[in-house]
Amino acid sequence: MGMIEKAGRYLFALPFGIFGLFHFMNAGQMAGMVPIPGGVFWVYLTGIALLAACISILIEKKARLACILLGVMLLIFVLTIHLPGVLGEGGQSAMTMLLKDTAMAGGAWILAGQFPSETDSGFNE
Repeated sequence: MGMIEKAGRYLFALPFGIFGLFHFMNAGQMAGMVPIPGGVFWVYLTGIALLAACISILIEKKARLACILLGVMLLIFVLTIHLPGVLGEGGQSAMTMLLKDTAMAGGAWILAGQFPSETDSGFNE
């Protein structure tokens, strides 16, 4: 991986680590945004997922899977948290969050394509 790609990988991954830490520092406040029962549990679980994705991308272990799952999780956020906010009284900030998470999901999937598949034998068929 070249210098630009490595810098991009770090710039993409590190904010997810910070977001993950925020989930632990502000779990009580974030629990109100969870659209299903068990709010604090889901905040902690997504915090763990965000930290795991960050670490996986940085150390390049299971990074393809981490990026695919991160993209899925971000789109779940878009559909269950941000879209209802946009359709309700969320205004411009809700739309900003919806677009940010949509773009980051796309970026995660693009990055997933840069890592080899775990089942890839290394031979092109």
